[in-house]
Amino acid sequence: MRILCFLLLLFTLQSCATKKHTEAHLLPDGIKSATEETFIVKNNQKKLLQKKEIVFKNGRIKHSKTFDSSGNLLQETNKKMWFTEELYPNKETLYRKTRWKPNRRERISTYLKKQDKKSESIYHYNKDGSINKIVDNFSTFQTQHFYYTDNELSKIEITSKEGKVVDEVSIECKEKDSQGTCLKQIRTSTKKATKEEITITPIYD
Repeated sequence: MRILCFLLLLFTLQSCATKKHTEAHLLPDGIKSATEETFIVKNNQKKLLQKKEIVFKNGRIKHSKTFDSSGNLLQETNKKMWFTEELYPNKETLYRKTRWKPNRRERISTYLKKQDKKSESIYHYNKDGSINKIVDNFSTFQTQHFYYTDNELSKIEITSKEGKVVDEVSIECKEKDSQGTCLKQIRTSTKKATKEEITITPIYD
């Protein structure tokens, strides 16, 4: 009976444990916090789109705040034991739940009042923990396919439910630090003809 209870507890903990953000996004385990800024690049000029402040614990996001270009708070997240709380200034709180599935997959869903489902995606991971693809099961039903070159993310291909290519985003790391973190990344959409620059300023233990 004790063994059965232990196995049940172990299964429950595993089903609620989330994949490390550092593994999924090829960041070093020693990262303590980071500031991430996203810019829109047009005519060789860049304009801030949003800024995100992140605090990590054991490779997972413990707390984050996302601001718009004017410094207004867009979203705040807090990692709890069984879920992640998503706080917004002008709408109700959402609750994100993560459950492990077989074959290196995660089901990530968000709920209103922990009951009404607002989104659901299935994350598929490679053996090294990086993201293989993300399948939307709720709204767009699109799939993001992640491609890597020399252990770096180099392309994201977005396909429709029918398998038609909706967009293709090429990704190039322009600058790295000694820990291997990509400090400046350029993302170029082939279909939408848009370009983004993502910069990250990390702090290590």
